[in-house]
Amino acid sequence: MTTPIDTVRRVTDRIIARSEATRNPYLDRMAAAHSKGPARAHLSCSGQAHAYAASGTDKDALAGGSAGNLGIVTTYNDMLSAHQPYERYPELIRQAARDASGTAQVAGGVPAMCDGVTQGEAGMELSLFSRDVIALAASVALSHNTFDAAVFLGVCDKIVPGLVIAAQAFGHLPAVFLPAGPMESGLSNEEKAKVRRQFAAGEVGRDALMAAEMAAYHGPGTCTFYGTANTNQMLMEFMGLHLPGASFVPPNTELRDALTCEGARRALSLSALGNDYTPVCDILDERAFVNGIIGLNATGGSTNLLIHLVAMARAGGILLDWQDFSDLSEVTPLMARVYPNGLADVNHFHAAGGLGYMIGELLKAGLLHPDTKTVAGTGLENYTMDPQYSDGVLTWRAGSGHSLNDKILRPANDPFQPTGGLKRLTGSLGTAVIKVSAVAPEHHVVEAPARVFADQNDVKAAFKAGELTGDVVVVVRFQGPKANGMPELHSLTPLLSILQARGQKVALVTDGRMSGASGKVPAAIHVCPEAVDGGPIARLKDGDLIRVDAVAGTLEILTSGVEERPVAIADLSANQAGTGRELFATFRNSVGPATAGATIFGS
Repeated sequence: MTTPIDTVRRVTDRIIARSEATRNPYLDRMAAAHSKGPARAHLSCSGQAHAYAASGTDKDALAGGSAGNLGIVTTYNDMLSAHQPYERYPELIRQAARDASGTAQVAGGVPAMCDGVTQGEAGMELSLFSRDVIALAASVALSHNTFDAAVFLGVCDKIVPGLVIAAQAFGHLPAVFLPAGPMESGLSNEEKAKVRRQFAAGEVGRDALMAAEMAAYHGPGTCTFYGTANTNQMLMEFMGLHLPGASFVPPNTELRDALTCEGARRALSLSALGNDYTPVCDILDERAFVNGIIGLNATGGSTNLLIHLVAMARAGGILLDWQDFSDLSEVTPLMARVYPNGLADVNHFHAAGGLGYMIGELLKAGLLHPDTKTVAGTGLENYTMDPQYSDGVLTWRAGSGHSLNDKILRPANDPFQPTGGLKRLTGSLGTAVIKVSAVAPEHHVVEAPARVFADQNDVKAAFKAGELTGDVVVVVRFQGPKANGMPELHSLTPLLSILQARGQKVALVTDGRMSGASGKVPAAIHVCPEAVDGGPIARLKDGDLIRVDAVAGTLEILTSGVEERPVAIADLSANQAGTGRELFATFRNSVGPATAGATIFGS
């Protein structure tokens, strides 16, 4: 009989075997980069003078070359709540580096956009591509080759994946990721969603909607629901790039600042100048990515990571497949209920025991690789500890060892459900993924006629016109990476939820994405091949019978003769320009499929 531990071992082994031809050359490149020694020693005197000219009191230490120099890559901007706290970080980091007899410099800034602001807008079509832009920008920042280690300041959806891709390009350097933390809890996510549904149904006006949104998003820090941003933070702990317990400590607190300073000192201590050299390429191995996928499933995390983790892994020569996610989901217990999978937010989750408790439980269950390298040392056991700050001293101590609220956090042997809820779908309509951790069991299988759209705004118009009656599979195509950058379609969630609440059987099928905050309506997303590549989704017509089956893992066209039809051709000219889209034509023309991470790198 195959056990869950057997499945974790089997999936890990096949990832290692699948990746051998790409992983080994990557590690050889990292070893060659490391063998050249500290980077600054190879710069000309003129080059070094340029790099140190504005460094003030750190100039002598930099010129002497014996102290470690820390590169800061930051996503700071003060338009977005998640990244505004980073304004204070560089000076904290510089002082922490000096206290450790080192130096720190801001190597460069990278863009950080918010899917919440661009949801349903043209700017969303740049969102996924911004991940690869971030990777490129971070690489430019580090290309000056003056750093012995790096810290990466980033939180949200495409930002952490982009920074991880860049960190792996410079994988011979150690790196610590420094989060900003979640904003304090405001209006509950459930109440916010209720007002959104009321607005979509015409029951309340824009003034009520605006008041609810401002009460929910009200201060500095990450949004408090468990979407892609907070899923990223979870991954950085499970994969060993955060300090233990750092993910969900609120911004602008003593503990947050202490963790930031300690992260800087830790990054310097891991450099090749010391005795504890631990580069990124050693931390992010196949086992670390398996641990991340286990964390994704155990927490009910964002479907966006089925794209991002694939792209992140490829940057280090590791080849993940959606079947890996699905197989690991089948043996991973869902231990958390955080909105949209429950009523709690991440602050409630953290207070209930958070990631430290979950990691401890999953280690006891044998579902995590316990001996991975991390920025806190070898072994994930370090990540069961809680950080404490008292009398000016940062320490870690053992967590409670039990959940402090079993309505939010449950043990691995008594979970909310026995599987993680992420599933790969295959069938005559192509390959897709679905997340059902927040979907009621009676909605796990939907068989209904299709209503086909090529634009999300047309779906909204049909809803307002009262056309979406009866059971329906809403198909939104030409939303893939090649067509228009694969925007999220989260703004459809309120109206689809209304249809479902009326008693209709409803599902969404799309070659686009849904937000990490979506979940109650079954959605077969990331459909490959996408419509612009002539996939079966491009042959559908209104009335075709579609079956979305999250139990059997299938996505089928039940109407005969569909495969013999010519593919539909959409007018995509409106997606080619405006809001900067004309500058991203090269991305649309060279991007790979969602199954390979929807990236321009190695596609």
